Formats: sequence, C-alpha cells, structure tokens
Amino acid sequence: MMKQVGPTRINAKHTLTCHCGAVALLLNLPDGIVNPRRCDCSICRRKGAIVASVSLDGIEIIKGADVLKLYQFNTNTARHYFCSICGIYTHHQRRSNPNEYGYNVGCLEGVNPFEIPNIPLNDGVNHPADRSK
Repeated sequence: MMKQVGPTRINAKHTLTCHCGAVALLLNLPDGIVNPRRCDCSICRRKGAIVASVSLDGIEIIKGADVLKLYQFNTNTARHYFCSICGIYTHHQRRSNPNEYGYNVGCLEGVNPFEIPNIPLNDGVNHPADRSK
C-alpha cells in the first residue's frame, strides 16, 4: 500500500480526473494505492496504464457521467470506461474480479505514475478466466 507518491500524499478520498477535466471520480483509498500493477493483455498493452483496484462502492462519479463511454470486447465481461472528449481511460470493472474497479493511477490528482518503482506485471494474455476452458 502506498500512502504517498513523490510529493503527493494519497488521501483517503482522492480525486481522479481525465486529461481534459470533463470526468472526475472520487475514490475511496483509505489504505492508499494498493497493489499497483501493469497487465499485458491486448487492451492494457495499448493503453500502458498502471492500475490499482477499489471495490465497486469505492468509486463515485462526481462529474462527467454523461461523457464517459464504455468499451467492451472478447467476453464482454470487463467494462472499460474512457472520456469521450479527451480519450483518457479512467477505470474499468474488472474481468478477473467483477466486484472491483481497476482505476488508472496516472489519473489520480497530483500523482506521477513514473515515480512508483518496481511495478509488477500481471499475465493478462493467459487470463485466469480463460484457463478453465
């Protein structure tokens, strides 16, 4: 768990915004950023984001629900959201744990994700949900 990234303290209630500011979310992060990671699945390789997770009730859309767009592919289980104005990925309902949202750590106000050392890589190419098939 990370309570600080560079000079930025991670608040128990921390704001996440897209690039243009049209979308703003309030995240419940009482333990800070927990388990930040990258993934090598087809969409994560392309977006290149560092993600962490919160429970479904851990995100409140405080601005821009009308400009958020949904993207789904493959099994249509995960629900990826992005700003329709600037195109920035903000969060997604996870495929491997649909009771959680993954969020884009780089969208947390004041956080530079390049200041987070040693980010683990999840094997999204061989997704756990695909292994049972």
